[in-house]
Amino acid sequence: MAELGQIPFSVLDLSPIGTGSTAADALRNSLDLARAAERLGYNRFWVAEHHSMPGIASAATSIVIGHIAGGTSKIRVGSGGIMLPNHAPFVIAEQFGTLEALYGERIDLGLGRAPGSGRATAHALRRRLDSGDDFPELLAELRFFLKSPAPDQKVVAVPGAGSHIPIWLLGSSGFSAQLAGQLGLPFSFAAHFSPENTLPALELYRRNFKPLGVIDKPYAMVALNVFAADTTEEAERIATSQHQSFLSIVRGVPGQIPPPVYNMDAIWTPEEKAMVQSRLGGSVIGDAEKVRAGLESIIEQTAADELIINAMTYDHIARLRSYEIVAEVMKQNASASAGS
Repeated sequence: MAELGQIPFSVLDLSPIGTGSTAADALRNSLDLARAAERLGYNRFWVAEHHSMPGIASAATSIVIGHIAGGTSKIRVGSGGIMLPNHAPFVIAEQFGTLEALYGERIDLGLGRAPGSGRATAHALRRRLDSGDDFPELLAELRFFLKSPAPDQKVVAVPGAGSHIPIWLLGSSGFSAQLAGQLGLPFSFAAHFSPENTLPALELYRRNFKPLGVIDKPYAMVALNVFAADTTEEAERIATSQHQSFLSIVRGVPGQIPPPVYNMDAIWTPEEKAMVQSRLGGSVIGDAEKVRAGLESIIEQTAADELIINAMTYDHIARLRSYEIVAEVMKQNASASAGS
């Protein structure tokens, strides 16, 4: 089993819109974070599709990927993910074929089956509310349009056909884990909001994995919330922005990402606290040593091949510092492993 510092580490970014700021601010901050991540040695930078969320600016995910890839030079850039039931697979093949044509082999295509929205927004997207059930068929159609076309094929994705874009399946339960295994694809699990399902889903993925010519063995990436700061007290404080944001979703009134507070107990009820903690309770929060211990524990439990880190903070400078501390921890452990 690999140790901390021996596996790649990546960034999951939702382009958070803080209270009083704009989507333009958020997208500029995302590019700034991507450039910092590239300097710090992160492996990939993924953005995620969410709709009708006042605090998230990454709804037009393919466009945001182009924005990030165009402003960086080495880091892999992709979707974590595209919610495939919201789209015609042919359109996604064209979009990501275009991204590959522009930015070469740096592009990843991570796919999810949830709508990334509520019922009303799902209707606005012109999708059936049960359309996640046909995800395997949509995936097969997308893969068909991305492969080299047959001589008599009448509908061809240009760009897109014959491309070599790595496809990942994303999940927060067992459905996509099992499907990824059966299709021999890499898999990323959303432990950042579904911690209780992490180990069962990874076991299901690995048990069902079949090498079908894409990768030779299972490759599992685990998504985590990590809030790092120079002191644990400060890390706990900056994490309250995400806690408040999730609480607003629980209450049915999503908003922009609020400033941090020192005492969440003045904001939530015990019942609300339990609901939020059930989703965010797997977060790693603290100074460098606490983050190191937390990440080492997660790698030991999950045997992850890669970690992808989410930090939904209000203050952009605090977010940059959090990712910097994580990178420092990874590099220190890598140096220690190399010297042992």
